[in-house]
Amino acid sequence: MPIFKNIIETQAFGVCSKLGEKMGLSTKRIRLFFLYTSFLTLGSPIIIYMVMAFWMNMRKYAREKRTAVWDL
Repeated sequence: MPIFKNIIETQAFGVCSKLGEKMGLSTKRIRLFFLYTSFLTLGSPIIIYMVMAFWMNMRKYAREKRTAVWDL
């Protein structure tokens, strides 16, 4: 089971862990919040989660593509 947990955590975009770091909450609580609100509101937090994951990946991609002046 720990192997499965590690695979899921590494493939889940890191949105919950990033939010946990910024807000000072545990990642487990944020994941439970997304899970429970998804059931209660018929999936709308999943859309928010995917938008946040897309935004985080775009920021990471933009930072990686920038080159310094002396790298030319």
